[in-house]
Amino acid sequence: MLAALLTLALTAGSASAEPAVADVCQVTDQRLEELSGLASDGDEWFAINDSDTGRIQLQVMDRTCEITRTITAATNPFDVEDLALAPDGTLWLADTGDNGRSRETVALHAISPDGTARLYRLTYPDGKHDAEALLLDAGGVPHIVTKESLGSPLVYRPTGDLDENAPTPMRQVAKVSISGSDTPGGPLQSSVVTRVVTGGAMSKDGRVAALRTYTDAYLFPVPDGDLAKALESDPVRIPLPNEPQGEAITFDPDGTLLSASEFGDQRAASTVRAVAGAAALAAPITTTATPPPPQGDTAAAPAPQSDDSRPLWPIIGAGAAVLALMALFVRRSRNRKP
Repeated sequence: MLAALLTLALTAGSASAEPAVADVCQVTDQRLEELSGLASDGDEWFAINDSDTGRIQLQVMDRTCEITRTITAATNPFDVEDLALAPDGTLWLADTGDNGRSRETVALHAISPDGTARLYRLTYPDGKHDAEALLLDAGGVPHIVTKESLGSPLVYRPTGDLDENAPTPMRQVAKVSISGSDTPGGPLQSSVVTRVVTGGAMSKDGRVAALRTYTDAYLFPVPDGDLAKALESDPVRIPLPNEPQGEAITFDPDGTLLSASEFGDQRAASTVRAVAGAAALAAPITTTATPPPPQGDTAAAPAPQSDDSRPLWPIIGAGAAVLALMALFVRRSRNRKP
Protein backbone atom coordinates (compact mmCIF):
# COMPACT_ATOMS: atom_id res chain seq x y z
CA MET A 1 0.00 0.00 0.00
CA LEU A 2 2.84 2.41 0.86
CA ALA A 3 4.46 1.85 -2.54
CA ALA A 4 1.18 2.52 -4.30
CA LEU A 5 0.59 5.74 -2.35
CA LEU A 6 4.12 6.99 -2.99
CA THR A 7 3.86 6.25 -6.70
CA LEU A 8 0.55 8.10 -6.89
CA ALA A 9 1.94 11.12 -5.07
CA LEU A 10 5.09 11.42 -7.18
CA THR A 11 3.44 10.91 -10.57
CA ALA A 12 0.75 13.55 -10.13
CA GLY A 13 0.55 16.48 -12.58
CA SER A 14 2.06 19.92 -12.22
CA ALA A 15 3.03 20.93 -8.71
CA SER A 16 1.87 24.28 -7.36
CA ALA A 17 3.91 26.90 -5.53
CA GLU A 18 2.48 30.10 -4.12
CA PRO A 19 5.39 32.47 -3.50
CA ALA A 20 4.71 36.14 -2.91
CA VAL A 21 3.71 38.14 -5.99
CA ALA A 22 4.76 41.76 -5.43
CA ASP A 23 3.62 44.84 -7.33
CA VAL A 24 6.60 46.69 -8.82
CA CYS A 25 5.14 49.64 -10.72
CA GLN A 26 2.25 50.69 -12.94
CA VAL A 27 2.33 51.12 -16.70
CA THR A 28 0.09 54.07 -17.53
CA ASP A 29 1.40 55.08 -20.97
CA GLN A 30 -1.26 54.38 -23.61
CA ARG A 31 1.45 53.19 -26.00
CA LEU A 32 1.43 49.98 -23.94
CA GLU A 33 -2.33 49.70 -23.47
CA GLU A 34 -2.19 46.24 -25.06
CA LEU A 35 1.08 45.10 -23.50
CA SER A 36 1.67 41.55 -24.70
CA GLY A 37 5.42 40.92 -24.64
CA LEU A 38 8.16 41.72 -22.13
CA ALA A 39 11.93 41.17 -21.89
CA SER A 40 14.55 42.28 -19.37
CA ASP A 41 18.32 42.79 -19.37
CA GLY A 42 18.35 43.60 -15.66
CA ASP A 43 18.60 47.36 -16.16
CA GLU A 44 15.79 48.03 -18.64
CA TRP A 45 12.58 46.37 -19.73
CA PHE A 46 11.62 45.97 -23.38
CA ALA A 47 7.91 45.86 -24.15
CA ILE A 48 5.75 45.33 -27.20
CA ASN A 49 2.16 46.41 -27.72
CA ASP A 50 -0.38 44.11 -29.36
CA SER A 51 -1.72 46.60 -31.90
CA ASP A 52 -1.21 47.61 -35.52
CA THR A 53 0.62 50.92 -35.94
CA GLY A 54 2.03 50.17 -39.39
CA ARG A 55 5.57 49.62 -38.13
CA ILE A 56 7.49 47.96 -35.32
CA GLN A 57 7.57 50.04 -32.14
CA LEU A 58 9.45 48.58 -29.19
CA GLN A 59 9.08 50.54 -25.98
CA VAL A 60 12.00 50.62 -23.53
CA MET A 61 11.07 51.20 -19.89
CA ASP A 62 13.07 51.92 -16.78
CA ARG A 63 12.28 49.94 -13.65
CA THR A 64 9.61 52.42 -12.60
CA CYS A 65 7.54 51.58 -15.72
CA GLU A 66 8.35 54.89 -17.43
CA ILE A 67 9.06 54.72 -21.18
CA THR A 68 12.51 56.17 -21.79
CA ARG A 69 12.88 55.55 -25.52
CA THR A 70 11.32 53.79 -28.50
CA ILE A 71 13.03 51.41 -30.92
CA THR A 72 11.41 51.52 -34.34
CA ALA A 73 11.70 49.59 -37.59
CA ALA A 74 9.96 50.22 -40.89
CA THR A 75 8.66 46.64 -41.14
CA ASN A 76 4.87 46.42 -40.89
CA PRO A 77 4.02 43.44 -38.66
CA PHE A 78 0.71 41.57 -38.76
CA ASP A 79 0.17 40.67 -35.08
CA VAL A 80 3.15 40.70 -32.71
CA GLU A 81 2.38 38.72 -29.55
CA ASP A 82 5.63 38.03 -27.70
CA LEU A 83 9.20 39.19 -27.25
CA ALA A 84 12.50 37.49 -26.36
CA LEU A 85 15.99 38.85 -25.69
CA ALA A 86 18.92 36.81 -27.02
CA PRO A 87 22.32 36.77 -25.25
CA ASP A 88 23.84 38.91 -28.03
CA GLY A 89 21.27 41.66 -27.38
CA THR A 90 19.05 40.87 -30.36
CA LEU A 91 15.35 41.34 -29.65
CA TRP A 92 13.14 38.70 -31.26
CA LEU A 93 9.51 39.59 -31.92
CA ALA A 94 6.97 36.81 -32.41
CA ASP A 95 4.64 38.01 -35.16
CA THR A 96 2.56 34.87 -34.75
CA GLY A 97 -0.94 36.00 -33.79
CA ASP A 98 -3.67 34.58 -36.01
CA ASN A 99 -7.05 34.76 -34.30
CA GLY A 100 -8.88 34.17 -37.57
CA ARG A 101 -6.62 31.29 -38.68
CA SER A 102 -6.04 33.09 -41.98
CA ARG A 103 -2.26 33.43 -42.32
CA GLU A 104 -0.27 31.37 -44.80
CA THR A 105 2.94 32.27 -42.94
CA VAL A 106 3.89 33.66 -39.55
CA ALA A 107 7.00 35.73 -38.89
CA LEU A 108 9.87 36.48 -36.56
CA HIS A 109 11.44 39.94 -36.51
CA ALA A 110 15.03 40.21 -35.24
CA ILE A 111 16.07 43.68 -34.07
CA SER A 112 19.83 43.91 -33.55
CA PRO A 113 21.39 46.26 -30.97
CA ASP A 114 22.48 48.55 -33.84
CA GLY A 115 18.85 48.88 -34.95
CA THR A 116 19.06 46.57 -37.96
CA ALA A 117 15.80 44.68 -38.52
CA ARG A 118 15.52 41.29 -40.21
CA LEU A 119 12.31 39.48 -41.15
CA TYR A 120 11.99 35.69 -41.26
CA ARG A 121 8.81 33.95 -42.37
CA LEU A 122 7.83 30.46 -41.23
CA THR A 123 5.20 27.88 -42.10
CA TYR A 124 3.46 25.23 -40.02
CA PRO A 125 3.39 21.64 -41.29
CA ASP A 126 -0.24 20.99 -40.34
CA GLY A 127 -2.34 24.06 -41.05
CA LYS A 128 -2.85 27.42 -39.43
CA HIS A 129 -2.37 28.18 -35.72
CA ASP A 130 -2.73 31.13 -33.38
CA ALA A 131 0.35 31.50 -31.15
CA GLU A 132 1.36 34.00 -28.47
CA ALA A 133 4.51 32.51 -26.91
CA LEU A 134 8.13 32.51 -28.08
CA LEU A 135 11.04 30.70 -26.41
CA LEU A 136 14.70 30.74 -27.48
CA ASP A 137 16.61 27.61 -26.46
CA ALA A 138 20.25 27.58 -25.35
CA GLY A 139 21.38 27.48 -28.98
CA GLY A 140 19.20 30.43 -29.96
CA VAL A 141 16.67 28.29 -31.85
CA PRO A 142 13.17 29.80 -31.67
CA HIS A 143 10.29 27.66 -30.39
CA ILE A 144 6.72 28.83 -30.97
CA VAL A 145 3.98 27.64 -28.60
CA THR A 146 0.41 27.74 -29.86
CA LYS A 147 -2.66 29.10 -28.12
CA GLU A 148 -5.23 26.30 -28.06
CA SER A 149 -8.69 26.79 -26.56
CA LEU A 150 -9.31 23.06 -27.03
CA GLY A 151 -6.57 20.50 -26.60
CA SER A 152 -2.95 20.88 -25.59
CA PRO A 153 -0.60 23.69 -26.66
CA LEU A 154 1.75 22.58 -29.44
CA VAL A 155 5.42 23.48 -29.81
CA TYR A 156 7.03 24.12 -33.20
CA ARG A 157 10.56 25.01 -34.26
CA PRO A 158 12.26 25.59 -37.64
CA THR A 159 13.56 22.57 -39.52
CA GLY A 160 16.71 24.46 -40.51
CA ASP A 161 18.39 27.84 -40.51
CA LEU A 162 16.15 30.88 -40.88
CA ASP A 163 16.18 32.48 -44.33
CA GLU A 164 15.24 36.08 -45.13
CA ASN A 165 14.52 35.15 -48.75
CA ALA A 166 12.08 32.27 -48.32
CA PRO A 167 9.75 30.86 -45.64
CA THR A 168 11.33 28.26 -43.37
CA PRO A 169 9.21 25.16 -42.64
CA MET A 170 8.63 24.22 -39.02
CA ARG A 171 7.95 20.88 -37.38
CA GLN A 172 6.08 20.01 -34.22
CA VAL A 173 8.49 18.94 -31.48
CA ALA A 174 6.36 18.81 -28.32
CA LYS A 175 2.91 18.93 -26.80
CA VAL A 176 2.51 20.76 -23.48
CA SER A 177 0.27 19.47 -20.71
CA ILE A 178 -1.36 22.35 -18.82
CA SER A 179 -4.36 21.68 -16.63
CA GLY A 180 -6.85 24.34 -15.62
CA SER A 181 -6.66 26.11 -12.27
CA ASP A 182 -8.95 28.03 -9.95
CA THR A 183 -6.78 31.17 -10.06
CA PRO A 184 -9.00 34.23 -10.60
CA GLY A 185 -8.36 36.59 -13.49
CA GLY A 186 -8.46 36.78 -17.25
CA PRO A 187 -10.90 38.37 -19.68
CA LEU A 188 -13.60 35.70 -19.16
CA GLN A 189 -15.00 33.75 -16.25
CA SER A 190 -14.14 30.41 -17.80
CA SER A 191 -11.73 27.57 -17.14
CA VAL A 192 -10.48 28.01 -20.73
CA VAL A 193 -8.57 31.19 -19.81
CA THR A 194 -6.59 29.24 -17.22
CA ARG A 195 -5.26 26.84 -19.89
CA VAL A 196 -4.47 28.88 -23.02
CA VAL A 197 -0.83 29.94 -23.39
CA THR A 198 -0.38 33.71 -23.77
CA GLY A 199 3.37 34.21 -23.34
CA GLY A 200 6.74 32.59 -22.74
CA ALA A 201 10.21 33.29 -21.35
CA MET A 202 13.57 31.65 -20.64
CA SER A 203 15.82 32.24 -17.64
CA LYS A 204 19.14 33.88 -18.47
CA ASP A 205 21.08 30.62 -18.03
CA GLY A 206 18.58 28.72 -20.20
CA ARG A 207 17.85 26.19 -17.44
CA VAL A 208 14.22 27.18 -16.80
CA ALA A 209 11.45 27.82 -19.32
CA ALA A 210 8.25 29.63 -18.41
CA LEU A 211 4.89 29.59 -20.13
CA ARG A 212 2.00 31.65 -18.87
CA THR A 213 -1.75 31.63 -19.22
CA TYR A 214 -4.06 34.51 -18.35
CA THR A 215 -3.94 33.38 -14.71
CA ASP A 216 -0.81 31.32 -13.96
CA ALA A 217 2.84 30.79 -14.85
CA TYR A 218 4.25 27.30 -15.46
CA LEU A 219 7.97 26.70 -14.95
CA PHE A 220 9.77 23.81 -16.66
CA PRO A 221 13.31 22.70 -15.71
CA VAL A 222 15.62 22.33 -18.73
CA PRO A 223 18.50 20.27 -17.30
CA ASP A 224 20.23 19.28 -20.54
CA GLY A 225 19.34 22.03 -22.99
CA ASP A 226 16.59 19.97 -24.64
CA LEU A 227 13.75 22.48 -24.54
CA ALA A 228 11.26 20.33 -26.43
CA LYS A 229 11.69 17.45 -23.98
CA ALA A 230 11.47 19.82 -21.02
CA LEU A 231 8.14 21.23 -22.19
CA GLU A 232 6.61 17.76 -22.00
CA SER A 233 7.60 17.35 -18.34
CA ASP A 234 5.53 18.27 -15.28
CA PRO A 235 5.89 22.01 -14.53
CA VAL A 236 5.73 24.03 -11.33
CA ARG A 237 2.68 26.30 -11.34
CA ILE A 238 2.84 29.82 -9.90
CA PRO A 239 -0.52 31.61 -9.59
CA LEU A 240 -0.67 35.15 -10.99
CA PRO A 241 -4.12 36.12 -9.75
CA ASN A 242 -6.37 38.97 -10.85
CA GLU A 243 -4.54 40.10 -13.97
CA PRO A 244 -7.27 41.32 -16.34
CA GLN A 245 -5.59 39.99 -19.49
CA GLY A 246 -2.16 38.69 -18.55
CA GLU A 247 0.03 38.03 -21.58
CA ALA A 248 3.52 39.36 -20.80
CA ILE A 249 6.15 37.39 -18.89
CA THR A 250 9.93 37.44 -18.57
CA PHE A 251 12.81 36.68 -16.21
CA ASP A 252 15.22 39.20 -14.78
CA PRO A 253 18.81 37.91 -14.98
CA ASP A 254 18.70 37.04 -11.25
CA GLY A 255 15.77 34.64 -11.75
CA THR A 256 12.97 36.98 -10.69
CA LEU A 257 9.83 36.33 -12.72
CA LEU A 258 8.07 39.43 -14.07
CA SER A 259 4.51 39.49 -15.36
CA ALA A 260 2.20 42.13 -16.79
CA SER A 261 -1.21 42.45 -18.40
CA GLU A 262 -2.98 44.46 -21.03
CA PHE A 263 -4.92 47.30 -19.43
CA GLY A 264 -8.22 45.49 -19.91
CA ASP A 265 -11.70 46.96 -20.18
CA GLN A 266 -12.22 50.26 -18.40
CA ARG A 267 -8.73 50.26 -16.89
CA ALA A 268 -6.15 53.00 -17.24
CA ALA A 269 -3.04 51.06 -16.22
CA SER A 270 -1.33 47.72 -15.93
CA THR A 271 0.82 46.55 -13.03
CA VAL A 272 4.20 44.91 -13.53
CA ARG A 273 4.54 42.28 -10.81
CA ALA A 274 7.50 40.25 -9.60
CA VAL A 275 8.05 36.82 -8.06
CA ALA A 276 11.53 36.91 -6.53
CA GLY A 277 13.61 33.75 -6.93
CA ALA A 278 11.02 32.06 -9.13
CA ALA A 279 13.56 30.35 -11.39
CA ALA A 280 15.01 28.49 -8.40
CA LEU A 281 11.65 26.77 -7.82
CA ALA A 282 12.12 24.76 -11.01
CA ALA A 283 15.87 24.92 -11.64
CA PRO A 284 17.46 21.51 -12.26
CA ILE A 285 19.44 20.20 -9.31
CA THR A 286 23.18 20.17 -9.92
CA THR A 287 24.91 17.19 -8.34
CA THR A 288 28.61 16.84 -7.68
CA ALA A 289 30.51 13.61 -7.29
CA THR A 290 31.53 12.70 -3.74
CA PRO A 291 35.19 11.60 -3.54
CA PRO A 292 35.79 8.10 -2.15
CA PRO A 293 36.90 7.86 1.51
CA PRO A 294 40.64 7.37 2.18
CA GLN A 295 41.98 3.82 2.39
CA GLY A 296 41.24 2.29 5.75
CA ASP A 297 38.52 4.78 6.62
CA THR A 298 35.83 2.88 8.49
CA ALA A 299 33.26 5.67 8.34
CA ALA A 300 30.01 4.83 6.59
CA ALA A 301 29.98 5.81 2.93
CA PRO A 302 27.57 8.64 2.08
CA ALA A 303 24.37 7.75 0.30
CA PRO A 304 24.62 8.18 -3.47
CA GLN A 305 23.09 11.38 -4.80
CA SER A 306 20.08 11.19 -7.05
CA ASP A 307 20.32 12.06 -10.72
CA ASP A 308 16.67 13.10 -10.69
CA SER A 309 16.51 16.64 -12.06
CA ARG A 310 13.08 17.40 -10.65
CA PRO A 311 12.80 19.98 -7.85
CA LEU A 312 12.97 18.33 -4.42
CA TRP A 313 10.17 20.25 -2.71
CA PRO A 314 7.32 18.42 -4.51
CA ILE A 315 8.88 15.09 -3.46
CA ILE A 316 9.16 16.24 0.16
CA GLY A 317 5.55 17.36 0.08
CA ALA A 318 4.50 14.05 -1.43
CA GLY A 319 6.38 12.17 1.28
CA ALA A 320 4.60 14.15 3.97
CA ALA A 321 1.27 13.35 2.36
CA VAL A 322 2.13 9.66 2.29
CA LEU A 323 3.10 9.67 5.98
CA ALA A 324 -0.16 11.40 6.87
CA LEU A 325 -2.14 8.83 4.92
CA MET A 326 -0.23 5.99 6.63
CA ALA A 327 -0.94 7.46 10.06
CA LEU A 328 -4.62 7.71 9.25
CA PHE A 329 -4.64 4.13 7.95
CA VAL A 330 -2.90 2.79 11.08
CA ARG A 331 -5.21 4.70 13.43
CA ARG A 332 -8.30 3.46 11.63
CA SER A 333 -6.93 -0.10 11.73
CA ARG A 334 -6.42 0.08 15.51
CA ASN A 335 -9.92 1.43 16.07
CA ARG A 336 -11.56 -1.22 13.91
CA LYS A 337 -13.48 -3.83 15.89
CA PRO A 338 -12.40 -7.49 15.41
